[in-house]
Formats: sequence, structure tokens, C-alpha cells
Amino acid sequence: MSNKSCLQTGCLVSLLIVAAALWWTWRALPRLRMEREARLDMTPAQIESIRDIGQWEFLAVSDEELVDTTREGFFTDDHLVRIYYGTLRLGIDMSQLADSAVRRQADTLVITLPPVGLLDEDFIDDGLTRAFHESGRWSAADREALYQKARRQMKAHALTPENMATARSNAESEMRKLLHAMGFRNVRIMYDE
Repeated sequence: MSNKSCLQTGCLVSLLIVAAALWWTWRALPRLRMEREARLDMTPAQIESIRDIGQWEFLAVSDEELVDTTREGFFTDDHLVRIYYGTLRLGIDMSQLADSAVRRQADTLVITLPPVGLLDEDFIDDGLTRAFHESGRWSAADREALYQKARRQMKAHALTPENMATARSNAESEMRKLLHAMGFRNVRIMYDE
């Protein structure tokens, strides 16, 4: 081998040794990570945008009630039987969300939602209500009493623990989706009961 060839081989071996040493040193250095820090505080504007949702429905329960009353008379009894239809909407009135309902707990955003409940007390569809059977004379007060009885029955059938649990579960799922879309990863949802 000539001197030139030895010199080239020596340079090549030296370069390989230096490259291996640099690579080994680079692998041993701690890694710098560039992570976006998750926001944990909700701004007043974000809280206001959630309040602006207003009444948020999570479960609708359609009901039909056959309600009757009888008034005993001297010769005959009077009967009034009516069929009432209604849709009871269960959800949360987000306008009731308090400023203190959103807080940070370690790396988690904790939000306390208003309770799930009936969104509208006027749920009977008067246009669909019809008399099934009517005999005798009935006053407006009698009809109102029957209407109120139908309301109570519908509420008893719709506001069951199972329906309330379903509405709560739907609310939690939808709120979690909303907060994730707003950039909050770790979310804990509670209810103000």
C-alpha cells in the first residue's frame, strides 16, 4: 500500500470512529420533549358559551295517559274519560351553570353540572287531547282537575330513576365530547344534586 492509500484509510477509520462516538453521545443525552401543555383553566368566555346552550335535552319520553273521573248522581253517574298525549323532555338548563362549577384539580378539569330534570312543565299536547267518553255536565274546573291528574301520572311514569340515570349518562357523554372539543383532555363531571 502506498502512503496515500494508508492516509485515506486512516482518515476514513478516524471519521467512522468520530461518527460512532457522536452517535453514541447523542443517544445517551436526555431527550428534549416538546409537549403542548394541556389547558386546565376555563376562561369566563368559555363558561358563558356553555351557559348560552340554554336547555340541553338528553332524553325525551313520550307518554299517553287515559284519565277518568266519575261523579255520582241521584239517578245516574256522570263519567269523563280523556286521553292525554305529551312528551317530557329531560335535560339540563345550562344557563344555571355557576361560575364556581368549574375548577381545576391536579391535571383534571372538574365541572359540576346543574341537576338533570324536566325542562318544561307544559309537556301535554293540548291539540292531541281528546275526549274518550263523556256523559253529564262537566265544568272547566273539572276538566282542569283531570288535566292535572294526567300531568301527575305522566311525570310519575317519565321521571323514573332509570330515565333519570339514562339522561345523566347522556349528559355526561355529550359534555365530555364538548369539553374535549374545547381542548380539555382530563375531565371529571359531577352533578349538583
